[in-house]
Amino acid sequence: MEHKKEFEKAVEKKVENTVKKAIKVIAMVILGILVFLLANYLLMRLWNWLMPDLFGVGTVTYWQALGIFVLAKLLFGFGGGGGKSKGGSSHKKKIKSSHKCTPWRRDFDEWKHYDQFWKEEGEEAFKAYVEKIKNDHHDTSEEK
Repeated sequence: MEHKKEFEKAVEKKVENTVKKAIKVIAMVILGILVFLLANYLLMRLWNWLMPDLFGVGTVTYWQALGIFVLAKLLFGFGGGGGKSKGGSSHKKKIKSSHKCTPWRRDFDEWKHYDQFWKEEGEEAFKAYVEKIKNDHHDTSEEK
């Protein structure tokens, strides 16, 4: 008898949990539909507010806005890129892919000498370069 009562309680608890999960799923589906309909309504309102003034196009109905919304989702994706992928996080992928360009990167240790170079030779070298450009430009303008 004792075993039968424990079994009944376990079954009741399992049924309760199943019903709670079903109610949550139904509520999420309804909430998802409401969010979708609200997003479509907002798209319609924004279109009718902005597009006629900016581009001279006509206004749209709710169902036309729904078509635009679905078309945009088909063309531009559904935004499901936020989750983790099989190959690890996207941050790690970016770090790994950044090592591919190492041959083209400059050694940043050399930049510590930049200020000293500019003080010693940079200003004079720049002035000489500007003079060369002016003379080259002056020579080509006289030939024409």
